[in-house]
Amino acid sequence: MSAYEFWQAFVAKWGLVYFGAIFLVACAYAFWPARKKEFDKAARLPLDED
Repeated sequence: MSAYEFWQAFVAKWGLVYFGAIFLVACAYAFWPARKKEFDKAARLPLDED
């Protein structure tokens, strides 16, 4: 097995795990109940008048 094939297999396996974990953390951050008030306020910003 060449070095290229080794790294290709390594990245194929662990890259998916790494980016899957990042996705789960981002979803947890976005849907965390304590963040609802903050996100609702940010969603209203374009509609608020000065």
